Amino acid sequence: MTSIERVQRLFAHKKPDRIGLYEHFWGDTGAKWAADGKIKECEDLSGLYPFDIGMAGWPNMAVDIDFKWEKIAEDEDTVTGKDGNGAIMRRHKKHDSTPEHIGFTVTCKKEWEEFAKPRLTFSERRLDYEAYRKAKAETAERGRFFMCSHGMPFENMKDLCGHEHMLVGMALEPEWVFDMANTYIDLYIALLSDLFAKEGKPDGIFVYEDMGFKERPFMSPAMYKELVMPAHKKFMDFAHGMNLPVMMHSCGFVEPLLPYMVEAGIDGLQAMEVKAGMNLLRIYKNFGDKIALMGGIDVRELESNDRKRIDAELGAKIPVVKEGFAYFLHTDHSVPKTVDFETYGYFVEKGLELGTY
Repeated sequence: MTSIERVQRLFAHKKPDRIGLYEHFWGDTGAKWAADGKIKECEDLSGLYPFDIGMAGWPNMAVDIDFKWEKIAEDEDTVTGKDGNGAIMRRHKKHDSTPEHIGFTVTCKKEWEEFAKPRLTFSERRLDYEAYRKAKAETAERGRFFMCSHGMPFENMKDLCGHEHMLVGMALEPEWVFDMANTYIDLYIALLSDLFAKEGKPDGIFVYEDMGFKERPFMSPAMYKELVMPAHKKFMDFAHGMNLPVMMHSCGFVEPLLPYMVEAGIDGLQAMEVKAGMNLLRIYKNFGDKIALMGGIDVRELESNDRKRIDAELGAKIPVVKEGFAYFLHTDHSVPKTVDFETYGYFVEKGLELGTY
């Protein structure tokens, strides 16, 4: 069975030959493995494993697409700068991490309407047609399922005004947040419509939307349903109109939002972060007949580099979730450099062994 056939069957909840396989790696993981002499420098990690999916196509959603990142400050460990959203962020230089929010040009509805909204319009310069075309061709050569990947409104709003301003806005200026979410989703639809018309459709879409933190989502289910879900549903309807399944990545604890995310039309959920409180088996029990699942394997067990712990983690989960014919092997976020090269290879080998029908 080809990867394309396999993934199509998994999204349709039909029995394939084995579970699916895909993975994300932190940027410094490959560098560590290369320094250890396990792989070539800058080697494409996805080429080392029988992954079923390839991705590309991230549009430039910055407010000012002509703005050049501007360094404001730097020390031994971090660098601080201003980006095209007018946001000031501090980033670590020595390891991959989420940037620290320092300041924002947009903090309220008035600033959104004056600075951001008028500039969030269609432009071909927001799309890298050549990169999409190349990735699509390379994925086809490998026989993999090709997914266009990009963010979603919650991610864009966070990048524009920060979590604090956005979440306060949900309570005090809900019409502002609703307008932002729909402005971004309308722009995504316009951009992808143009990209797909010129370069061909992908096989599916993979979207990033980090709506939770440890043991809590960033918003109540009621706020999600009222302010964010309409934009999500609009996008899912767009994708489904072209027969494209949508896998949504969401870090943190988002289980309370899942009933409405499913109602909005997501076809799959990734990554089910264990340390945030997500539980693969519980989610499978409650939603496994409605959506495909990717992830939920505690990466901390891989970080132990203890094969007995990895056996226990996989053995407790894979035999259960494989029975729904809609599971993709993946860690519960991304593989860090603390995971040995041999350990990850063992994880893939053991996981697919358990996941073969």
